[in-house]
Amino acid sequence: MSTPDFDPAQSSSAPVAGGAPNPEGTLEAAPEAIAPPPPPDRHECRACGYVYEPSRGDGRSQSTVGTPFEALPPTWRCPVCGGKITQFDNIGPAGKASGFEENLGYGLGVNSLTPGAKNLLIFLGLATAFAFMLSLYGLR
Repeated sequence: MSTPDFDPAQSSSAPVAGGAPNPEGTLEAAPEAIAPPPPPDRHECRACGYVYEPSRGDGRSQSTVGTPFEALPPTWRCPVCGGKITQFDNIGPAGKASGFEENLGYGLGVNSLTPGAKNLLIFLGLATAFAFMLSLYGLR
């Protein structure tokens, strides 16, 4: 007497990874988590260094807070120097570690720090060195 081979793809009671049991005892697929949208990219003027941040707007023209750079009209100009929209480079979202993605794992973990965290690390190191130098006066 031969038995047919079991095919889990045809079975309705095949467990689904991450699922929850339903009243029949089988597992249902878990709802996919909706990821929040990535923060909008900032753009920097090559002529003067002005950084357009969508979360702030520009404050001088009709662009409202939250307007992405790509949605600005072609006639929009840099509020500082008057440069055209083509003079701006995408510098990524705020708080993102600077540098190429493939290089962020090097440098004893310092490359993955945000620019603000790097500044804090540098100035705390300088303050510590200064305090150490002042403590040398106490050796007399």
